[in-house]
Amino acid sequence: MGTIVLCCAVEAVILLGIEGYDPDWHHDAAALAAVHRARFSRLIGRKLMSGWLMWNMAERGWFADGPVILGFGETNVEITHRKFDECAITWNRVDMSAPIDWFASGIQLDWRADPHSALRNARDKVLREVNIIELVTVAEWRPRVLHAVEFLFEGARLAVYNAMDENGLTDVPEWDLPVNNWRRVRVA
Repeated sequence: MGTIVLCCAVEAVILLGIEGYDPDWHHDAAALAAVHRARFSRLIGRKLMSGWLMWNMAERGWFADGPVILGFGETNVEITHRKFDECAITWNRVDMSAPIDWFASGIQLDWRADPHSALRNARDKVLREVNIIELVTVAEWRPRVLHAVEFLFEGARLAVYNAMDENGLTDVPEWDLPVNNWRRVRVA
């Protein structure tokens, strides 16, 4: 009787052109907050050292599909939005020294430190609080939509939000936000 040998090749995970990047996607703010509460709690009181964006070299602009990376010393938080209301948060998974291969498309991508004013405004500020922002809707099928991860620093606010299947950044002060259309889910 012959021996059957099964062999499986392990395929490297490459998402968004980043080898090894395989985030878990969430569309529920409470679930996302619960998964990451302990890690964010350890960042409270620490300074944001830098923020990194995926950069399109030919277009000389932000490639907003890639994760927004916030560096707190030895800890990097990587935030990515997709679809209508999905968000993934990962920790120290992106090797910014490795080349980015956007599906062999020929698009040259790299990482840039603090190219957006919202990142520069939060740099060197101490983190006080982290929240998940939900938009409140009138739709019965979806009364709340996961919208953003909000970082409140001493003297600055930074939100990484869903800009319809890509990331957006804002530093609009909280007193200018439409509070009747959103709610905060406290993370840390």
